[in-house]
Formats: sequence, C-alpha cells, structure tokens
Amino acid sequence: MYRLHKMIYRVMPDGTGKQINPFTGREVWTIPGRKNKPTYNSFKSAPKEIIPKYPETYCNFCLSNYKNTPPEKARLVKTDHGYEMLTRLDAKRIFSEEAEFRRIPNLFEIVTMDYWEKNYNFKLDGVNKDWKQRYLSSDEGLKHVLGIIELKLKLSGLTPDEISKMPIEEKLRLANAFFSGGHELIVASKHLKPGAHYDIDLSSSGELTQEEHFQYFKFTIDAMEDIYNQNRYVRYVSIFQNWLRDAGASFDHLHKQLVALDEWGTSVEQELALVQSHPNIYNDMAANFACYNNLVIAENEHAMAFVDVGHVHPTLVIYSKSEHLRPNEHTDEELRGFSDLVHACHAAMGNAISCNEEWYYCPRDAVIPMPWHILIKWRVNTPAGFEGGTKIFINPIGLTDLRDIMVPRLYDLRDKKIIDGFKIAEECPVRPNSLRYSQRQGYASISPVKPNNYLSELVGAGQE
Repeated sequence: MYRLHKMIYRVMPDGTGKQINPFTGREVWTIPGRKNKPTYNSFKSAPKEIIPKYPETYCNFCLSNYKNTPPEKARLVKTDHGYEMLTRLDAKRIFSEEAEFRRIPNLFEIVTMDYWEKNYNFKLDGVNKDWKQRYLSSDEGLKHVLGIIELKLKLSGLTPDEISKMPIEEKLRLANAFFSGGHELIVASKHLKPGAHYDIDLSSSGELTQEEHFQYFKFTIDAMEDIYNQNRYVRYVSIFQNWLRDAGASFDHLHKQLVALDEWGTSVEQELALVQSHPNIYNDMAANFACYNNLVIAENEHAMAFVDVGHVHPTLVIYSKSEHLRPNEHTDEELRGFSDLVHACHAAMGNAISCNEEWYYCPRDAVIPMPWHILIKWRVNTPAGFEGGTKIFINPIGLTDLRDIMVPRLYDLRDKKIIDGFKIAEECPVRPNSLRYSQRQGYASISPVKPNNYLSELVGAGQE
C-alpha cells in the first residue's frame, strides 16, 4: 500500500507536486512559482462602508424580503426551550417570527416538477395538496403565490401581455413546484455577520456558532428525509452549498441546496464501483493516506478532516467515522462531531474565499457502503487551455501548503474559543482504518482487487 501511495502523490526534485485522485483518476500538478495562496478576507473589490439595517434587506433571502421567495416548507425558530421546527406555514405566518433557517423551494429548479410529473406521473400527496389549498384559500396567500409565479414567468422571458393572458389555473398548476417540488434551499437568517460595518462582512458558515451550524445540518437532513418521503421515485438527493459568486452563488447570502434525482449520478456510481472491488478504499486511499502523509488537520471521536489529494481546486475533506452510511442514520452525537469539523474548516478559511461544499453519502437503495463525507473546494483558480488540452490540471496550492494555511488558523480560533471539542494537526490520534463504514454486516466478505492492478485500472477511468 505504501508503494501505491507513492504513485498517487509524489514531489519531484524541482518541487513539482504530482497527484492522481484515487477515486476519479484526475491528474493534478502543483508547480513551484505558480502558487497563489489566497489571503483571509481578501475580496476582489474594495469594501464599501454600510449602515447596518434591521430587519436586513440586502437580498431576496433577507428577513424583510420573505415575500420575495415561494411559500416556506419549514422554518426553524429559536425559543426559550431550544429550537422548534414549523412546517408548511400559512401566508399569515410569513412575518410571525424570525427564522434561524428557512426551507424554501428554488424558483428555478434543476430537476423540475414538470420532470417528475411527465416522466413518472408524480402528483402532490395528500398532505401537500391540503397545504396548497389552505395556502391559496386566503387572499394574502393567493396574491403571494401568483406574484412569485408571475415573477418567474417574467424572468423566463415572457412579456407582460403573455403573462396577463395566461389563465390563473395554469399559473396555479405551475405553483405545484412550490408545494411538492424536489429542488429546495435551506437559507440562513443573517446576510451580514454581527457588528458588520462593510458590505464584505458576510455571514458565512464559519460565522455561525458551532450550535447554529449543527442546527443548520440537522435542518438540512430533515429536509432531505422529507423529500424522500414525498416522492417515491427519488433515488438520491444531491446536497451542496455554493458560497460567493465564483462558486456559482446567485446571492451572497448563506444557503444550501437540495436537488432530488432519479439516479445516483456518475460520481457516486463510480465510487461505489471502486468500493465493490476495493472494500477498504476510503481508509487506504483517503484517511490512511492523509495520516501517513501528515495531511490531517482536525479529528474527534466521530470525524476527521484533512487535505484531499487530486482535485482541480484546493480541497479539504471531512469524513464521518461512523458505520452509519447516510446523514439521517447518524445519532445527534455523531452528527454534532461531524458538523463541528465542517464548521471549523469554514471558520478557518474565512468568509472571503469562494467555495463549494459537496455532500457524498450512500444512496438509500445501495447495498455497497460509502461513508458520508463532505468536500470543501476553494474556487481560487480557473482551468484554462492547458488543462483542456492535456487533462493535467494545475492546482495553485500544494497539499502541505494548504495544511500550513489551515492549521495555525485552527489553533488561533480554538484559543479564542470560537471552535472547540476536537484535536488539531499533531494532536490527532491518526489511527489507521479509522473509518468504520465497512463494518456493515455481510459486506467484509467482498474481496478487493490486487493493489498492483488497482491504480492502473483507476487512472483515466473517470473524471471529477
């Protein structure tokens, strides 16, 4: 296995680092002299001084603009007794209390309600049908829904005359996506962090407290479960977070996205095929590799975070150690441990680096185990002609360079008591085979392929 590790990561005498991602076959180089380490809180444009507003009104996700988004499927509020989730709200409740997090339909779906209706004859179930009727039964609710539908039609290119001539029944049919669609957003309450004085003082995942981030995760997982329960044809729910414009975000307001799919997607299919031939691959090629190469940046009883190998962009990965394969199967204690490390990575990188947070977990209809893990990809570089022509991708930040950016910042945040509850860098136990995903009963009997054949089959087998 040591020889295999040397094949997926080596440093040339001149300092060029060469990596091959063991799951995708993607070849990545880090070139001396082309390093471009991003600095914390370094935005592209000069910050503008602002006068903080309450309630916030900086974008359509802000508190003042709740009516600019479709009806809420759920809302998480903070009470004297903790957090409470309210579901399928009526229009009269829109401004009844401030939400810590809101679950709302995406106005422009990737996989649309029309897709599910026409391909699977999918219809609103009884609960959501009743909710739609109840919402539209009030003048306020009807006005709200029609206003959002007409806004969507306008943004889709229809003229005012075409919109006015469309029958109200057709507009309300389009509104089915608001009450039972499969593309949703989990939106945080704050646009700016507390005490903000400039427009760049944005509230990112790292600006949340550890408890708030745990609730963010828990609320997202509840939404995932509800999507599965609503639509029997959903095989996988893709979960991701785009932070800032370079990462694909429409608003600089913290939110996650959930997209229901009727297939697993190429990345998950490819990884599960690798696991079938190499059952311990996530330990051998991810966690153990990170341990042996001193790339682990944080660890607790339930999760570990490290710099990941072979990505187009500088990438951190957080793995759950649990034998539970899916987010909803995790206990609250396991979820909190996992959430704390994801939160710490965001806090240490700061709120100025564009990034994608991507969730990977075992599909509910899969029998091959995959541990829940999250990739955080820093969108600080753009592939160009060289990458397109050679399929060798230039990552500006080497593995140890990224580690050396993160670790001092983690220590500093812990000293300030912003993060806590886990070990950092050299404090971590880094025990081999820490990921317990393959301990699922009946799975260990699958035989791995021979290591000397494994990498040759892997390289070029797929793309990230």
